[in-house]
Amino acid sequence: MLLAGFVGFVGFVGLGGCAGVEVRKYAAEKPQLDLRSYFNGTLDAHGMFQDRSGEVVKRFHVVIDARWQGDVGTLDERFTYSDGSTQRRVWTLTRHDAQRYSGRADDVVGEARGEASGNALRWRYVLMLPVDGKVYHVDFDDWMFLIDDKVMLNRSVMRKFGFRLGEVTLSFTKRGA
Repeated sequence: MLLAGFVGFVGFVGLGGCAGVEVRKYAAEKPQLDLRSYFNGTLDAHGMFQDRSGEVVKRFHVVIDARWQGDVGTLDERFTYSDGSTQRRVWTLTRHDAQRYSGRADDVVGEARGEASGNALRWRYVLMLPVDGKVYHVDFDDWMFLIDDKVMLNRSVMRKFGFRLGEVTLSFTKRGA
């Protein structure tokens, strides 16, 4: 009986983490985020990964070459980590309407889904994350907020089986023309 109560509690807590804030809450916030406009050209991102205890495990810099043709965009991301290692991820994004986006990348399982409103974008996907020679499928829940025409902040929560593994924090800066 005690085990059943614990399982029920864990299920309840897991569902509570899913409820959260709706992206539509930010509909009136300015400046208005248009991914085709912001992710166009070259951007720099600086970020860090913190484990569930809050310890900073890795820092990184990303150079992003972003281009759009109509409603299809390509984000070519080149990562350099604090330990000297590098990584590349190429996203193909599709704009379905003013609020809905989808995306694919080689290390993303299936399709990423995004919803934009006001200055915010919520981007959800499953990433194949290599750790110590194994690859884990990890759920990412990204929240991006456009601060001005040059800067966007991003906070991602990583989960596996509903349990929080850590967070990624990023600051994007769009390079001048």
